[in-house]
Amino acid sequence: MSPELEAARAGDELAFASLVGPYRRELHLHCYRITGSFDEADDVLQEALLAAWRGLPEFAGRSSLRTWLYRIATNRALNSVRDRSRRPRTAPLPPFEPPDPSGSFDLAHLQPYPDALVDQVDPAVQAVNRETIQLAFVVALQRMPPRQAAVLLLCDVLEFTIAEAAELLSIGATAAKGLLQRARSTRPSSSQVSSEEDQQDIARRFADAFSRDDIDAVLELLTDQCWLAMPPASECYVGRDAVGRFLRASADGRPGGPYTLAAVRAGGRPAFVCYLEGRARGLVVIEPSPGADKIDSIMRFLDDGLHRHFEMPETSK
Repeated sequence: MSPELEAARAGDELAFASLVGPYRRELHLHCYRITGSFDEADDVLQEALLAAWRGLPEFAGRSSLRTWLYRIATNRALNSVRDRSRRPRTAPLPPFEPPDPSGSFDLAHLQPYPDALVDQVDPAVQAVNRETIQLAFVVALQRMPPRQAAVLLLCDVLEFTIAEAAELLSIGATAAKGLLQRARSTRPSSSQVSSEEDQQDIARRFADAFSRDDIDAVLELLTDQCWLAMPPASECYVGRDAVGRFLRASADGRPGGPYTLAAVRAGGRPAFVCYLEGRARGLVVIEPSPGADKIDSIMRFLDDGLHRHFEMPETSK
């Protein structure tokens, strides 16, 4: 047992912080993938670290500290998902009469993950981290049974063995293998999107049109099958015509004029913090098509506090 671990077990908070510090960001990413929410991942990680601090005197060292922390974080994240019905998120009422939606989006808790924070983990695993925070991948995880998603993440993302994943979840190896097989059968393939450089043009053109409420110019950038969702709202607009009806209603009925957009990156995609009358008003993320010449989807996140995760100001200059 290392002197630092001995000190932490004896109640040295600085020693404990030093021990868990190298794992904080990867554990936060793991909690995010399971919950699909940045804010929820924050809460889960704090609960997990508090549980680890309290349980450290009983840590016997039969596994590595990292594995032990993942056991705690995984189970705390699964508990959070299970208890989600106790803390429903309601969407803000729009200041205009929206058209009837053409679909639904059932993930009110979904939030994007800032690309800049992924860069703070081990460079050797950044490519994997970027792939597994893509919104399409995270959405697919949220629609799996939670333990299926957890086993998939433990085995296919974090490279634990099936036996190790089973032990972390306190289930049998056969059960873990079955969960992994079912999860793999529904896991989406990697999204084949062009490089960040290639996405810059479509992102610039979208931002220019969107910030002028030039709906015709926005629609020219969309694929025929493009869709628009607005978590935590459940409404979804599928197809260029439906998206256009919503955007026109928003532009015509929104008080305060058009949005000002500030570019960021979220979930591996071009994103923009939205400012209305100088105040942060959520985030929009676009999904470029594989050739980056069109846009496949627009996700307009209505949470006015999201700018904080991207280190963007509350007010625009």
